[in-house]
Amino acid sequence: MLSRRDFMQAAGALAAIYGGSAPWMQLAAQQKLSEAELIGFEPFGNVTIAHLTDIHAQLMPVWFREPSVNLGAGEAEGQPPHVTGSDFLERYNIAAGSADAYALQSEGFAALAKQYGRMGGIDRIATVLKHIRAERADNTLFLDGGDTWQGSYTANKTKGADIVEVMNALKPDAMTGHWEFTLGADRVKEIVEELPFAFLGANIFDNEWEEPAFEAHKMFERGGVKIGVIGQAFPYTPIANPRWMFPNWSFGIREDEIARQVEAVRADGAQLVVLLSHNGFDVDRKLATRVEGIDIILCGHTHDALPAPLKVGKTLLIATGSNGKFISRLDLDVGADGLKDYRYKLIPIFADVITPDAEMTALVEKVRAPYADELKRVVGRTDSLLYRRGNFNGTVDDLICQALLEERDAEIALSPGFRWGPSLLPGQEITVEDLHNVCAMSYPAAYRNKMTGKFLKQVLEDVADNLFNPDPYYQQGGDMVRVGGLGYSINPKQPIGRRISDMTSLKDGKPIDPAREYVVAGWASINQATEGPAIWDVVEAYLKNHSPVRVDPHDAIKVVGI
Repeated sequence: MLSRRDFMQAAGALAAIYGGSAPWMQLAAQQKLSEAELIGFEPFGNVTIAHLTDIHAQLMPVWFREPSVNLGAGEAEGQPPHVTGSDFLERYNIAAGSADAYALQSEGFAALAKQYGRMGGIDRIATVLKHIRAERADNTLFLDGGDTWQGSYTANKTKGADIVEVMNALKPDAMTGHWEFTLGADRVKEIVEELPFAFLGANIFDNEWEEPAFEAHKMFERGGVKIGVIGQAFPYTPIANPRWMFPNWSFGIREDEIARQVEAVRADGAQLVVLLSHNGFDVDRKLATRVEGIDIILCGHTHDALPAPLKVGKTLLIATGSNGKFISRLDLDVGADGLKDYRYKLIPIFADVITPDAEMTALVEKVRAPYADELKRVVGRTDSLLYRRGNFNGTVDDLICQALLEERDAEIALSPGFRWGPSLLPGQEITVEDLHNVCAMSYPAAYRNKMTGKFLKQVLEDVADNLFNPDPYYQQGGDMVRVGGLGYSINPKQPIGRRISDMTSLKDGKPIDPAREYVVAGWASINQATEGPAIWDVVEAYLKNHSPVRVDPHDAIKVVGI
């Protein structure tokens, strides 16, 4: 008799042969999944926490490929979330070709995407939240981990107004932030003053008065339990993003301040302490070993999705993914002496399975209506899978680098190692919405400068240290800067200054000369005086002459020493 696992493996193989488009394959996928199965949960305890993070203003369902390479440094090497592909499936006992395999890892992504469809969609998220709230009533606490107001065409056009209106309708109880601050301090303050819920950032201080710029924590009561929620914004916001956009605020991990806030909420009677964090997973893992009294850390920033909590000492770490692909549901049994037990589910938002909430659908259509024609305007087509995530390369940024090289007449191109931005499947049209989903931001100028070979190496070394420093407190949570026209070798285990070697110009095959100046094009510079056309205009101009595009993964980056 054919087992379910054997069937799934056979189905996956056939999908690869037929491109996953055979009608019976789609029907089989639909038959395997149901809304009741996806959101079903046996209620437990007296408190429910729902967590959403890093949606990057994505209102509509998307494709989003998880990374095939996600290396950990130091003590995190080989530990979740730094496990991918078949190793991930084995660790969490997930069948290859299954819906969970599609949602949580990258192998077979294009074929499985055609079987299981897009994920996310704020109206599907609304359906899940309404179900949880109906089941748990006043016992539910819904928390947003930030990176919410940036990442789409409409969010850029409205300076966040569209996603703020929609999120207000979802009714979070609190949120924290990161990319929100790239709207500029004035706009952030304007939005926060009108929010019907708390914007928390215990680690954000006003430089002039040396006092908190935002609420540090908020107390809630759910199910008869007093809950202290402490907000932790991205510590390195002024380094990773333009400091000039929020010059009067300072950030940082601020361990001592977190400990002080834990003491404050405990003194106020908190039986449960939650850190609503945008630190990044590895930073949170270390933090949990150094600050006592935190029961739960809701992780954000690094876009990791884990189907089970990771327990560090007495602290549970929850990783809910990105782009609206998942909601975490955490049911807790909390007594007078604190957290006793829990039950958890990472709920995948399969857009073709979960019924859209009609009220939210109408609201999304309303905020998108002024831009509907432009959003669907086709600017090109891809014959390749376009994706961003991965430590060293992503075909989305390889395409951007190709456009920079040609349109800006450069020898070398640089594209930031951002982790936000959905994927596109082979054969798919590229619309204005798709293009802006991977580059919509408030500092999009595509520069053209001269840089010495020595300086280029320094850039790569600095970014590599941000990613692979064995101390998580020195990591900023992005991926390696993407490069065009350049090859190199990298040894992540070496110290800073010694990780990058064999830098080679792909134009002439010669080693990069430290003393020579090269014409370099890039985008998203944090320098205020940066000039150049918006990156989306550069890529659209390139697509006009090169569609359909075919982008093979960058094979001139060699990872050594692992």
